[in-house]
Amino acid sequence: MREPDWLDWAWREFGVREVSGMGDNPRIVEMFKAVGHAAIKDDEVAWCAAFVGACLERSKRASTRSLRARSYLEWGHPAGRARHGAIAVLSRGSNPALGHVGFVLGETEKQVFLLGGNQSNAVTVAAFAKSRVLDYRWPDDVAAAASPARVADMSRAGGDALDVFGSGLAHVLQMEGGFSDDPYDPGGPTNKGITLGVYARWVGETVSPSTRSRLVARLKRIPDAMVREIYQTRYWKPADCTRMPAALALMHFDAAVNHGVGRAIRILQEAVGADVDGEIGPQTRGRIASKPLVETIAAYAEIRRERYRALKHFWRFGRGWMRRVDMTLVRAGELMSAVPAAARPVTAESTSGNDVVQTADEKGSSDMTVETPEIPDTAAGAKWWGESMTIWGVILTAASTVLPVIGPLLGFDITAEMVQQLGKQVTEVVQALGGVIGTLLAIYGRMRATQPIARKLVSVKL
Repeated sequence: MREPDWLDWAWREFGVREVSGMGDNPRIVEMFKAVGHAAIKDDEVAWCAAFVGACLERSKRASTRSLRARSYLEWGHPAGRARHGAIAVLSRGSNPALGHVGFVLGETEKQVFLLGGNQSNAVTVAAFAKSRVLDYRWPDDVAAAASPARVADMSRAGGDALDVFGSGLAHVLQMEGGFSDDPYDPGGPTNKGITLGVYARWVGETVSPSTRSRLVARLKRIPDAMVREIYQTRYWKPADCTRMPAALALMHFDAAVNHGVGRAIRILQEAVGADVDGEIGPQTRGRIASKPLVETIAAYAEIRRERYRALKHFWRFGRGWMRRVDMTLVRAGELMSAVPAAARPVTAESTSGNDVVQTADEKGSSDMTVETPEIPDTAAGAKWWGESMTIWGVILTAASTVLPVIGPLLGFDITAEMVQQLGKQVTEVVQALGGVIGTLLAIYGRMRATQPIARKLVSVKL
């Protein structure tokens, strides 16, 4: 399935990020210009609507030419639901003037996945609570199509294997695209994800200087039926996708195609905590069955990202590879929308763990969630240092053991006064108890600490 043309333009900006410090990203400044706000040269001005508008304008469609996200509530016509490519308009806090806007890529029962600008200060794919959605909008001149990865009534056991394979194949073909012959691609000439070497072996020939041009010409005309047979025979079945839950089968199949079957199996085993031996046996299948599906897929996606970052050609293909993982996560989420509640993705509303990241969409917002295990946003879940038992324990220890020594140097004759009033023996006991209690508080506080420390503004009136 071909994506809406405005999404093609949106994907070209994927990964564009604000410049920290004094500079400004010219790609973001150009978005303001595209919607009639050429005077804005600051990439820290809220730009989610500028991103959406620029993508529409570049696809030869009129945008609202406004920087207000909610201006899109009056654009086009209601889409009726979270259709692939629709514009989602979201609320932001209780202020009716604020909002967020982005392009729909998929949905689960409680979340909608958006490709949008100004999401954690960049063009990213992120998940938002459906409770924030004000409306879905669709262009007046385009007929809406169903989401390409949606497979209805899919069970956790994987549903009908042929349907799952068809959905996975459609996704892989969209990610792979058409014919390419990039000199930096070790696979060489490739069409629909089928390399020249794979094609030649499939048709029983050898690539040589005398056969290369002829085989390349035939590869460009490879029949769809042959493409399907190659994918099912060389990747789907050897990777054991037929015995996996639908969402995991999609992620694993995509990885088998892009990383190779053996590497994909090792990634899967690492994700579920099985022995990494490259063969799916009873232990690996048992770990797949025992681990929550959402955790497995999130871990799988993160390991794929790590593998990509380690490749020497990441500088050239990295953005596309990361986009591929993000898109596969979105479509795996669509397949999980039919999973029983106990196995659905965990969000910030139901856990205090660190499987939830990206908690800021537009300037000032803080309730976006996406289930991928990355570095947690410490500011969102931090506590004030004054609430830390560890810190107070250290303070008490210092006060009990250090102040009596440095007090006289600062003009406070603490020890002498205490000796005069309480006696030397009492003072020593108090110091010792204070040191012991402070040390115990520090140890206990460290053992029970669950949140990072953040600064908090405290006002003191004298």
